[in-house]
Amino acid sequence: MMSVIAQARAGLGVLAFLGGMVGAIPAFAACEGVAPEQKLQNTSPQDIGRDLDRIATDGYIEFAVYDDYAPWSFENAGKAEGIDIEIGKIIAGALGVEPRFRLVSAGETLDADLRNYVYKGAVVNGRVSDVMLHVPYDVDYACRFDQVVFTGIYGEEHIAIAYDAASYPDKGPTPAVFRYDPIGVENDSISDFYMTDVTRGPSADKVHRYRNTALAMKALADHEVMAVMGPRAELEAALAPGIDIHEPPLGLPRSKWAIGVALSMQHRRLGYAVDDAIAAALEDGRIAKAFADYGVGFTPPTR
Repeated sequence: MMSVIAQARAGLGVLAFLGGMVGAIPAFAACEGVAPEQKLQNTSPQDIGRDLDRIATDGYIEFAVYDDYAPWSFENAGKAEGIDIEIGKIIAGALGVEPRFRLVSAGETLDADLRNYVYKGAVVNGRVSDVMLHVPYDVDYACRFDQVVFTGIYGEEHIAIAYDAASYPDKGPTPAVFRYDPIGVENDSISDFYMTDVTRGPSADKVHRYRNTALAMKALADHEVMAVMGPRAELEAALAPGIDIHEPPLGLPRSKWAIGVALSMQHRRLGYAVDDAIAAALEDGRIAKAFADYGVGFTPPTR
């Protein structure tokens, strides 16, 4: 099942995050009635990452971040940049070590990304990183994993619609109008699936698909489409004059979700240190500044 909480990014990278949670009735206690995953056995030491003491001794910490994912993480002139990169620098600074960033491709599911980069490593030449950034957080989903610690919530993602203000002068458009007006989406994203369902039938050709949200926003600026649906941060990072953004009711089980970090459950001390670093940076405004530096509005997360 595709995820409504997951990132609307290239391919199916972080989709399936809801996987079975749509319409679920919350349990009275976290993880009640959820069968845990099988614990790892016979895993070689090099595949389980480094603990806090080893990171301090080695003098660096490695973060897994998604590639080609502006404004969160991307490569520019051979250098990693983005909001998540700044979050990693904040964490490394608090630990007194050098930050290193490993730009990784998204797998078909979030489960696969956690397996490949957090607690086991890919089947071929696989290794884990110390911390993975930009991991969607949900307590029900977290209950499925004995192998992973989900912590360090530092922001929120929201699904929104960017639109040509001149075309909709009175108020922002609602999804129903895109049965008649062209809208851009990232191909194979949750916005794509949602708008395809809204405009199914004779008006399905109103959905224009692009390789990523940034290209969809360029099409909006060039008046190829009248609106773009996607994660608000990606829309804001690509704003052009005459374009506004709003968050109309969408009827999704969730149109916003928390984002944080993930690391191996074998290194909980590291998790505590990372969470403390993020909490301090939320308190003194450094994380809000990281968002502002990339033109993205900051919503303080619930922790």
